[in-house]
Amino acid sequence: MLVIADISVPADAFPLGQVLENYPEVEIELERLVPLREAIIPLFWIEGGEQAAIQATLEDDPLTNSVKQLTTADDRHLYEVEWAPDIGGLIQIFLDTDAQLLQAEGTARVWDFRLQFLNRADLIAFREACEAAGIQITLRRLYNPTLPEDDSGLTENQYEALIAAYENGYFQVPRSVSMDDLASEFGISDSALSQRIRRGTAALIAETIASDF
Repeated sequence: MLVIADISVPADAFPLGQVLENYPEVEIELERLVPLREAIIPLFWIEGGEQAAIQATLEDDPLTNSVKQLTTADDRHLYEVEWAPDIGGLIQIFLDTDAQLLQAEGTARVWDFRLQFLNRADLIAFREACEAAGIQITLRRLYNPTLPEDDSGLTENQYEALIAAYENGYFQVPRSVSMDDLASEFGISDSALSQRIRRGTAALIAETIASDF
C-alpha cells in the first residue's frame, strides 16, 4: 500500500542546500529530479538573491557538470543542473529506496520533502539508510494511502509515540513497558503520551482500515 511522508532535513544534507548555504534570502522549489544512467538532473525554481552570483556558485560546485537557466517568471528562475551519477548522499538514498519526489522546497537552513513510497518497508529502508549515512530526518506527517484534504494525518509527535510504544513492547501481551516509563522518555505526563498514542492510532485506522468504507 502506498505511503506518503512529509519529512525535513538540514539544508546541508541536500546538495542544493550545500551550494546555496551562503544565500539565506533564497527560496528553492524542486520541480523534478531526473535520474539518468550518465547523470542526475534536477530542475528547480530559485526565488530571490543575485542570479549571476547564484549561477556562478552552482557552476563552481564540484558535484555539478553543467548549469542552464531555462526560463524566468517574475522573480523566479528555472534552472537545470546536471549532477554526476555518483553524487551519493540523500539523492542516492532517494533512488535506492524508490522514493518518488512529489514536492520539495528549501532554504539555506532546511529542506522539506513530500515523498511517496510503494509500501512501508521502503519508507523504513529510507529512514534506516538516512540514519546509516548520518542524515538527520524529521518526519512531519505520514499519509496512507492518499493525501487528505483536511488537516488529518499522523503528526510527528504521534508517529514518535507509536514507534516508541511498539519498539519497547507496549503493545505486547503482557506489556514489556509501562505508560509511565514511556512518558519519562519524552519528558511528558503519562496522560499526554496516552493521548498521543490514542490519537495516532485513530489516525492510522482512519487512513488504512477505515479508508475503504
